[in-house]
This record gives sequence, structure tokens and C-alpha cells, in this order.
Amino acid sequence: MHRTEDDGVLTLEIDRPERMNALDGATTTALIDALTALGPSVRVVVITGRGPAFSTGADIVELSRAQPRSDAEARLQADHTMDVASSLIRAVIDAPVPVIAQVSGIAAGIGVSLALAADLVYAAEDATFLLAFTGVGLMPDGGASLLVPAAIGRARATAMALLGEPMTARDAAASGLITQALPADELADTVASVARRLAHGPARALQLTKHALTASTLALLGDALAREREGQIELLTAPEFRNRVGALLGDKGESRQT
Repeated sequence: MHRTEDDGVLTLEIDRPERMNALDGATTTALIDALTALGPSVRVVVITGRGPAFSTGADIVELSRAQPRSDAEARLQADHTMDVASSLIRAVIDAPVPVIAQVSGIAAGIGVSLALAADLVYAAEDATFLLAFTGVGLMPDGGASLLVPAAIGRARATAMALLGEPMTARDAAASGLITQALPADELADTVASVARRLAHGPARALQLTKHALTASTLALLGDALAREREGQIELLTAPEFRNRVGALLGDKGESRQT
């Protein structure tokens, strides 16, 4: 992960373009550490991805390399995976300053959750949001089972989650999933302008406003994360997950994430 700070704006750039910014353990931990240890000079955070993707989600290559020697060890590994995923989303939502997601290319899997956990989400018009979990025998996590239907309703959220139907940034903006879809060449400047505006705004008022909105719209997030954790641990330790991942990696090489 690459981080820069300028005039109160902390930019956290996921820096794994060769992996379409898939989130491995080191990157996820770096994001959590940065978000939970914000200095007093930070007034707003921007999360983005380097290269052609925001994030294609968890790095299933890393997950598939884990070779537990027993069911108990497999459970411990799955526990850790889910704890880290939940901690990342909590770190974004609980950050004491506004968080902006700047999305280019694809946001998939927990990459969608990461974007939607932000307070404001700006995306290039050609960006795509995809809940690709079921394709590898998993279920949405990172709070997606709450964040997505809360924004766009149960019917469209179910189509995204069960069928893996992608949503364009234009549709995402029109449906209320994200803040705004913009021409790709305007995205960075727009986010920079919004970030500067927030950085020079009344910090305490923004903080309390964020807290109030989070409390009123995401009060059940803890329940959602707990349900996702229970279900995902079962799925991560099931043979179907490893079989599906093995088939994907065998067909396409080590380039697929979820």
C-alpha cells in the first residue's frame, strides 16, 4: 500500500496492480493500521487503487495456498481471514474523519464492501461493481449483505449476490449504491476537490454528522458481520471452495480473485 498526505488529505492507494489490487494479508493489515492510527493532521481519507482496478477482492491465490493439516487448523485460518475482513470494514466505517472511495475499473468481492464502507463513493463511468463470491463457493462478506441492500433494495442486491450480476457505475449511481459516476478523466480531480472541501470544513461537525448517519443507517452492521462470519467460515473450510478455486486457477492461471 502506498500512502501520501497533503494538506489534511491522506490518500491510501492499494498498490498491487499486477494482481488487480487483490487484498492479501499484508495489504489489508496496512490499510487497517493506517485507518486506526490517524494523526491529528488528517482531516479526510481517500482510498483508491493503483492501475486498472480499485480492488478485485480477497486474493484467492493466497487463500488457496493455505494447506491446513487438520479441520481445527482450517477453522483457525478461516477465523483469522474473517476477523481481518471485518476489521477492515470497521476501520473504514469507524474512522473519525470522512472517507472517500475513488473507484476505477472493477470493484469485486470485498472490494465492493471496502468502497461502500466509505462515506462518499466516486467512480469512473466505466467502473463495475461485482459480488463474485458465489462463483467460488463463498458468500458476500465485509458487511455487503447489509451495505448493498440498504442502498439499492433487496431485489437488486439479491441479483448481484446470488447471480453475480455486475453493476455499472452509472447504474450504481442511479440506484443510490454510490455517490456519483464521472467520466474517467474527471474522477481524480473531482475527488481531490471534494477532499479539499472536507479537509477545510468544520472537523467536529463532520465527525458527529458521520457518526449520526452511521448509527441510523448501519445499526445492524454488527449482526450482519456476525452472520457473514459464521457462514463464510463454513464455506471457506468446505471442499467446494477449494475445488472451485482450483478449477479457476487451473483454467486461467493465478489471476483470479473474489
